[in-house]
Amino acid sequence: MSDDTVKQELYSSIGQDPHTFDNPEIAHVTINENKVLASNTVPGLTVDVRELPDGIDLRMELEENRVIQYPVHMCFGVIPRTGVQRINLDVVIGKNSKISLMAHCSFPFAVDVKHIMDAKIKVMDGAEYSYFERHVHSETGGVNVLPKAVVDVGRGARFRTEFQLLKGRVGIMDIDYETHVAEEGLVEMTALVSGSGDDHIVLHETAFLEGASSRAVLTSKVAVRNNARSEVFNKIVALAPYARGHVDCKEIIKDNGVAVATPIVDVRDAHAHVTHEAAIGSVDKKQLETLMSRGMDEDEASEVIIQGLLS
Repeated sequence: MSDDTVKQELYSSIGQDPHTFDNPEIAHVTINENKVLASNTVPGLTVDVRELPDGIDLRMELEENRVIQYPVHMCFGVIPRTGVQRINLDVVIGKNSKISLMAHCSFPFAVDVKHIMDAKIKVMDGAEYSYFERHVHSETGGVNVLPKAVVDVGRGARFRTEFQLLKGRVGIMDIDYETHVAEEGLVEMTALVSGSGDDHIVLHETAFLEGASSRAVLTSKVAVRNNARSEVFNKIVALAPYARGHVDCKEIIKDNGVAVATPIVDVRDAHAHVTHEAAIGSVDKKQLETLMSRGMDEDEASEVIIQGLLS
């Protein structure tokens, strides 16, 4: 399969218009397995990629006092049915700079694919970093998604991330994000995941509020059907005065699904305040009856409610 054909497969699977990348002001990188298929950068942003036998090393650095106008697009995929893709990611966002990234990870034909990410991210003082990651999987459940990240958020900096896996079977997923937040810094982490079959979903998200008036919000919304299982471990550790945080976990189970939620609140300063909320249950009966009264069958109505949770 030619590189152009592979690119078209990737872009089609994620619903991305390839003409988006015709704009020279849009930075992007497209990678299939360990091969760079396309890339472009913009002034102030350096993106260095080194191909490895089973993946890539990617270093991204944004200069101080830079605002990147358009989202940076990153497409990681494995088009073959089997393979390993290892992403070593090193990101530095300079002081008072601002960047938004849209990452699409596509494994549309996977039978036995491993996607492994090990990231180190530094968001320097006053900077803003937003990262939106959407996964598209096959219907076989043959994907292992194993991302791990350590994030340092500087004074007054902002780190926001949203992970979505709503199309295709999850397979096995184990997300592990650890953030360290300095004075007046902010972390917002959101995960939306839909599981079915015998999918196994594990989320570990931790925020250490190390600076005065630092803040964190950890939000997880998960649905498990059939024999799928989810385990959510969200933790906020407040170490400084006037640190504020909230953990919010909502899970819906259907059929023989199993959901476990473990919100952990660890407060070590008398002036800090952290709250948590966890809810696990079946599809709301009243909502179900309302939708069924409008002509839907039970499965259709359940899916509408689940998609509403995950929207």
